Amino acid sequence: GGAAPPVVARAGNVTRIAPPGQTYGALSPLPIAALRLEPEVAAQLGRLGLRRVGDLLGQPRAGLARRFGRGLVMRMDQAMGSAPEPVSPARSPEHFAVRMTLPDPIGLVEDVMAAVDRLLPRLCKTLKDKGKGARRVMLQAYRSDHAVEAVEVGLARPSHDPQRIRPLLEMKVDEIDAGFGIDMLRLVAVQVEPVHDAMAVGHLQAGAAVQARLNNANALDDLIGRLGARVGLDAIRRIQPADSNIPEKSQKVLAAAWSKPHEGPWPKPSNPRPLLLWHPEPVHAPATPRLPKTFRWRGRDLVRQRALGPERIAPEWWLDDPNWRSGTRDYWVTDTEDGQRLWLFYAHGGAMSPGWFCHGSFA
Repeated sequence: GGAAPPVVARAGNVTRIAPPGQTYGALSPLPIAALRLEPEVAAQLGRLGLRRVGDLLGQPRAGLARRFGRGLVMRMDQAMGSAPEPVSPARSPEHFAVRMTLPDPIGLVEDVMAAVDRLLPRLCKTLKDKGKGARRVMLQAYRSDHAVEAVEVGLARPSHDPQRIRPLLEMKVDEIDAGFGIDMLRLVAVQVEPVHDAMAVGHLQAGAAVQARLNNANALDDLIGRLGARVGLDAIRRIQPADSNIPEKSQKVLAAAWSKPHEGPWPKPSNPRPLLLWHPEPVHAPATPRLPKTFRWRGRDLVRQRALGPERIAPEWWLDDPNWRSGTRDYWVTDTEDGQRLWLFYAHGGAMSPGWFCHGSFA
């Protein structure tokens, strides 16, 4: 326990201990990630242009605490040596593995799965007793010629249920080359996470609704796991709404296995948004803010019929986004005589020349 030495700062794999009186100079050039902040806080600071520890040390503490929480100020105090940071010895990592030595070498998929059916419940019981669930499970096959074959599967959610892990292993077992026979199998939970069994409580009707949602979630997780066994979990994505007025940033793409589904309906935009969105395409029209009656887009001459707007969207001033160097945009929902409904905007010009662009279509 107690306060740290004058300064102990970690950046990457380098550990530096600053001499007394040189704490500020040693910390200032380090990235803010060296303070071990929450990723969300570090991202917010980066968007505001605060990327080095020295950028923070010169800011008013009360303002930092009010906007980013006391955790940021505490990390700064710990780095400067003015706040204690007790260090406890690391606990030995838990190891979850079971194995089976076979009396005679085996080579058939059915025989391997029969052995898995004996190993998997043992592994899952150990995980359950520790309140853990497997996220990645490896099956190792030790051949009689001393070679080792291995397959690995991933789950969308941690689980200690054999019925959810077995189908994934069965999909991968045929990738094992048994050679002249397998004489030992080993099943390892190579990545585990805490897991909590959800229980339906309250009235019977409410409990049934909760159980139905759990069943749907489990079915989706199982589907993600099965697809991941074929194409890899990182290849399966889901789209989530994002809190941004910038059209291109109104949603975010996340790995399905490492994120939770969005709950409830998607937030409705304050103004209409197109069904299809693409990179802004130039529209040939006079470079004035007034919506043109006729314009040329994608090699076709179009005539405006009706229009709704303008909706003004300004770029994020704290970011240098190459896609928004044309400055503030005025968006119009524009109907044309040939039946199209397009999303046009006039860029007022920033680092680029002003002009008209087409950003999407409502049909």
